[in-house]
Amino acid sequence: MSIPIYIVDAFADRPFQGNPAAICPLERPADPSWMQRVAAEMNLSETAFTVPNANGFDLRWFTPRVEVDLCGHATLATAHLLWQKEFAPAGKPIHFQTRSGELTCVQTAGRIELDFPAEPERGVPPSAELDTALGAKSLYVGRNRFDILAEFPSEEAVRQLRPDFAKLEAIPARGIIVTARSDSPRFDFVSRFFAPAVGVNEDPVCGSAHCCLGPFWSARLKKTDLVGHQISARGGVVGVKVHGDRVVLCGTAVTVVEGYIAT
Repeated sequence: MSIPIYIVDAFADRPFQGNPAAICPLERPADPSWMQRVAAEMNLSETAFTVPNANGFDLRWFTPRVEVDLCGHATLATAHLLWQKEFAPAGKPIHFQTRSGELTCVQTAGRIELDFPAEPERGVPPSAELDTALGAKSLYVGRNRFDILAEFPSEEAVRQLRPDFAKLEAIPARGIIVTARSDSPRFDFVSRFFAPAVGVNEDPVCGSAHCCLGPFWSARLKKTDLVGHQISARGGVVGVKVHGDRVVLCGTAVTVVEGYIAT
């Protein structure tokens, strides 16, 4: 039997913006090596696989190269698809069991809200290796269990970064978050996310990076409700609400491709 697969643009309000994720709803668990091969074939930053369970759904995420512990945009995309295709009851929360614990998604005022763990960074010594790989000197460097965060003096400095991805890949971290205050009054901060170590040179919009960006900018801007603009080529907007050790990510999604995997 053919297995359905979809591509959904997350953190986008129209097709071909935000971050595309492939979503594969399964009736039963699949072999991880098969899931990894599907993710490599799709060649998107994330492919998500979901299986119904007694309390909601199991959810796993794969880059073209590895399985990851946390992914925001593919979770948003999966929730959008499950509601759209009536795999989950409309208007009811969806509870996902994942490698990062239970994640809950709800529909609110035309947007999807994702309840994620906060992943705050801690300051680390400046790194000449990191500055060389990014091609510019950062103001501040921190890291959490996944990523390194580098703050830059301006939005323009973040836009102008042209990293050496081979050098970035050698740095021991899932990815590198670069950020600055936004020049636009519409947004609180801007960011980009580079993850060549897991097969994604630049992620168009990284939800899980905002689990770090939210606490980082909340402390500096003295506010708990923020709006982030990821200034990749595709671009995307992420609402962020910081509540203690949790972060609520807010956004919309659009289904752009429907198909089947031949088996």
